[in-house]
Amino acid sequence: MAKDRVCGMQVDKKSPAGVSEYKGETYYFCSPGCKKEFDRNPQKYLQNEDKK
Repeated sequence: MAKDRVCGMQVDKKSPAGVSEYKGETYYFCSPGCKKEFDRNPQKYLQNEDKK
């Protein structure tokens, strides 16, 4: 399982709704909307994750 960086949901890596690559890392998403939001500004969601 992976954590959707936008909404925080757990996502099955075998059947995600979306996948993005950023700086050599793979990110998995629960919906196309979360993937689109992440793709617009990935650093925003990575910084938020670091603060949690």
